[in-house]
Amino acid sequence: MSGVARILLARGGTVSGSDVKDSRPVMALRAMGAQISIGHAAENLRISGELPSVVVTSFAAIPTDNPELVAAKEQGIPVIRRSDLLAELMSDHTQVLIAGTHGKTSTTSMAVVAMQAAAMDPSFAIGGQLNRSGTNAHHGTGAAFVAEADESDASLLRYSPDIAVVTNIEPDHLDFFGDAESYFKVFDDFADLISDSGYLVVCLDDEAAAALGERSLERGVQVRGYGTSAAVAKHPGIICGAEVTAIEVTEAGSRATVLIDGREFHPVLQTPGTHMVLNGAAALLAGYLAGGDLEQLVAGLSDFSGVRRRFEYRGEVAGVRVYDDYAHHPTEVAAVISAARQRVEVEGHGRVVVAFQPHLYSRTIEFATEFAAELSAADAVVLLEIFGAREEPVEGVTSRIITDKVTAETVRYEPDFSALAGVIREIVQPGDLVLTMGAGTVTLQAAEILEELAK
Repeated sequence: MSGVARILLARGGTVSGSDVKDSRPVMALRAMGAQISIGHAAENLRISGELPSVVVTSFAAIPTDNPELVAAKEQGIPVIRRSDLLAELMSDHTQVLIAGTHGKTSTTSMAVVAMQAAAMDPSFAIGGQLNRSGTNAHHGTGAAFVAEADESDASLLRYSPDIAVVTNIEPDHLDFFGDAESYFKVFDDFADLISDSGYLVVCLDDEAAAALGERSLERGVQVRGYGTSAAVAKHPGIICGAEVTAIEVTEAGSRATVLIDGREFHPVLQTPGTHMVLNGAAALLAGYLAGGDLEQLVAGLSDFSGVRRRFEYRGEVAGVRVYDDYAHHPTEVAAVISAARQRVEVEGHGRVVVAFQPHLYSRTIEFATEFAAELSAADAVVLLEIFGAREEPVEGVTSRIITDKVTAETVRYEPDFSALAGVIREIVQPGDLVLTMGAGTVTLQAAEILEELAK
């Protein structure tokens, strides 16, 4: 929400709002001129001095009985979703939308940094803060607008993409969609919204995304694929826009060889993992299709220093490094642990220690077995209690339904959030890599763990 507020302010709009607590994003928006109240109340609608012309909300995160939403309806003020507003902000731009079950924020961020290096100055709105600029949105002077297209509540169907990237498709958010078939269908519907001269860009290493590309071709959509050489060879019917022919894991991250338009490039990814190389290939291809210079795009990608909460380095104490990651789905957990494993193996020492906080009771119930299987790839696992977010607790459901199935060498269930740092201190030894992982409050524990290790 802060991203679209930032763009509105940059365009000269009057912005007001509220949040449950103060934060850096709130302070930044205030500095730009926004009027923000802490705490939700009906009278907040008038904190700018007059009633707003529209109220913007997230239906997934904000309950319908929120006093400000109730007051807006009583006053006859239109209430719209963030995606509706974002579609309006993008309407006169070349729309580059990044979709998929996993990797949206990282891929969008890479595309933005690459396009900035190519002097394209894109407008953008992403779900995380770029490490270098410390912001999640920007009103640019260029023709392109780059944004994530969120499928969790089908809001991606609000857009009219010129370039639509789909990183992967795997059933998720079934609390909204009800079944996997409905979840898959929303991506087909999204592809059908692409402009006549636009492109659908799909990852050929993901079978569901590749299948989407093949179906879209039959419906007359222009499709370009990206992926490893093996995946490209497996899908000859889709024109390959970016082929990853080699990946070399280094202590600094990954060095890739990528073929685009008959030319070979060697971007260096500072964030490790094969999934990050594929995200980088998608970003380069999207930037190229949007009119960017390839050499400048590659230079920008190599300068990409990451996004907060995506394998974010938080510090090192006593030879123990701590990273923080937003991974909250089994596939994401697997990718991050694999990247961590590559990092310690190339260094020749150390173990992977994971502190994981499941996100949502519904997702934990749905994927308990899969979470356990992927977490078992770590050397040590500490399970925190479930972060319910918008959901009410489910009787009898705790993180133990995952813990009891994990087969890592060391497994701990720790329901006391404040005790985690001490537990990690007991487990780790010099050379280990610690991951705090999950979409909830576990991110607060990275600093606590470093402080505990310093003792």
